[in-house]
Amino acid sequence: MNILSLFVLVPVLMLVAYAFCPNIKQVRAIGVIGSSIELILSGVLLFLFFAERHAGNTAEMLFTYDAVWYQAANLNIHFSLGVDGISILMLMLTSVIMFTGVFVSWDMDPLPRDFFMWLTLLAIGVYGFFITTDMFTMFFFYEIALIPMYLLIGVWGNGKKEYAAMKVALMLMGASAFIFTGLLGIYFGTTVNGEHTFSLLELAKANIPLSVQLWAFPCIFVGFGTLSALFPFHTWSPDGYGCAPTAVSMFHAGVLKNLGAYGCFRIAMQLLPEGANQVGWIFIILSVIGVVYGAFCAVSQKDLKYINAYSSVSHCCLILFAILMWNKTAMTGAVMQMVSHGVMTALFFALIGMIYGRTHTRNLTELGGLMKIMPFLGVGYIIAGLASLGLPGLSGFVAEMTIFVGSFAHADVFTRVFTVISITTIVITAVYILRAVGKVLYGPVVNDHHLELTDAKFTERLAIVVLIIGVAGIGLYPGWISEMIGASLTFVH
Repeated sequence: MNILSLFVLVPVLMLVAYAFCPNIKQVRAIGVIGSSIELILSGVLLFLFFAERHAGNTAEMLFTYDAVWYQAANLNIHFSLGVDGISILMLMLTSVIMFTGVFVSWDMDPLPRDFFMWLTLLAIGVYGFFITTDMFTMFFFYEIALIPMYLLIGVWGNGKKEYAAMKVALMLMGASAFIFTGLLGIYFGTTVNGEHTFSLLELAKANIPLSVQLWAFPCIFVGFGTLSALFPFHTWSPDGYGCAPTAVSMFHAGVLKNLGAYGCFRIAMQLLPEGANQVGWIFIILSVIGVVYGAFCAVSQKDLKYINAYSSVSHCCLILFAILMWNKTAMTGAVMQMVSHGVMTALFFALIGMIYGRTHTRNLTELGGLMKIMPFLGVGYIIAGLASLGLPGLSGFVAEMTIFVGSFAHADVFTRVFTVISITTIVITAVYILRAVGKVLYGPVVNDHHLELTDAKFTERLAIVVLIIGVAGIGLYPGWISEMIGASLTFVH
């Protein structure tokens, strides 16, 4: 059996096990065992990847598998698997957030079994998306990942959860229509050896007509960009984050947005470079607007979740900006930022959820002095904040610096001006992060009831420590990640 198929098979078996184990302790055990297996699998895959590369295997994709899925009605759909360094990093990120999400949701109520089942279905879609090399199969798993979002927010969320769930569903369904239109345009507008194909590997070597690229590129970039909070299609994101349960917010910000960035990189940029060269300037402008707009919106928020949500919009638009730069340094930074943002934002949402679970408020004006009351959570929040504003030694710094260096390497005035504009948001980020840290952790105690609160439990501490190790590990030793990414960008100058 191909090792990549296990990433989908394990969560499928988890779903079956959940169906026959209604007891809450059994549900927790299944979640821990299944997510641990996925985490170990990603580690084994990483080891095998480096072993293959050091043995001299220079294939674009490793651990490949191909089987005909559907071949009728002029369609040529394959169940094709394969990963490169970038795919493996996304799988590792997904497994880490899934593992920590189980512990963050330890006391989920109501309907814990149903919650974990839908969360696992979400994971199936994400894992499948990252391991496939057939565009139709990628889209199939992409849709599987989006389906559970409506129920996870609408049933287990808080606040205006029904409104948020409906907004997320409608916006992302619209985005899916753009993506599918672009994929069909590529499929029917291109032939490889006289046949139409959805294969990413074959299409990357084909000459897709410019007439197709000019309209397929905007369709696909808008579609995937919407999931990655591209301005002005980002409006679903803050509401979705704000109303979703903690683990879903972690998964949403840490992984689902990376599906959008990965799609923009793997399909829009890699397959349609001429289209990107012709109309990419439009999306450069939109992405930089999103970087600045998200940062300023975060400054104006008083809800901790919305602060982090708009911060996520800003960081994700920076990823899209770096992808559009189309040089090796900037795109290496983009992938590093995808991993960094995933771990960092998941840590933020986990901490905010734990604070909210104790204080029953996320409003800055109703919080204060929590460092004395819950120091473990306070220290974790500070580390997440410092990573977000790009402190050296943490993941945010190395990722953003790589992006800015790569972007400024372009000699044209247009690109350099927008790079400088993006860099200025570092100051804005420092404003909203330091304000939140100062008010929530070091300000005067606003509610005497908060003095009776307890610090993080063992399961919560475990989740936080794992995420902090990720944030610090990337920042202190980014070389191995950079090596993996660079080896996968052979098609970029």
